[in-house]
Amino acid sequence: MTVDPQAFILAHTVPASPPACPEITLHLASEITPLWLATESFLQGNNLPPPYWAFPWVGGQALSRHVLDTPRLVRGKRVLDFAAGCGMTAIAAAMRGAKTSQAAEIDPVAAAAIALNAEINGVAVEVLQGDVLARPDCPWDVVLAGDVCYERPMAEAVFAWLRRCAAAGAEVLLADPGRAYLPRTGLMKVAAFTIACSLELEDRVSRDAAVYQIVG
Repeated sequence: MTVDPQAFILAHTVPASPPACPEITLHLASEITPLWLATESFLQGNNLPPPYWAFPWVGGQALSRHVLDTPRLVRGKRVLDFAAGCGMTAIAAAMRGAKTSQAAEIDPVAAAAIALNAEINGVAVEVLQGDVLARPDCPWDVVLAGDVCYERPMAEAVFAWLRRCAAAGAEVLLADPGRAYLPRTGLMKVAAFTIACSLELEDRVSRDAAVYQIVG
């Protein structure tokens, strides 16, 4: 990688709090188009995905809000934030007393963003960089996934893995704002939120998002 990812993140984001989680501060893009233009050559030159880590997606906000409001869910437990993006939910878990809080990400720039975001919030989050879907085990007590149902292949693979984690004994929560590929079975709604959002990211100024427990 020819550019230091942490320096890149700091140059193109500002510290801000997601609307649903004012307790958390994240390095976020203040405007979408400038960041996308600035990152295009950097990302393409380094074979990296778009900067999804720079935005507090609605599903992730709902899941993080639920964790903040329900500390018993994570207190004293080994927690995984899957496809963590900016690491918001892993940070929420750490803030509410998780024994360990880990964030799984395949994007190295997102991994750098998670480290910066954990630092600015004064919590410890371990980044697992790589594809945890290939793991045969589930060493976590709680597995959290926000907004992962926007593409069919990913949604199907992730849901199958989440159900395996639930069958292995983990408490597994999935948050979603009504994406097209949300599974229709195997879900039990445990919370619901209305989250303010940007028209640059969504097609409206707020979305309803639900948090579901996955049954193994």
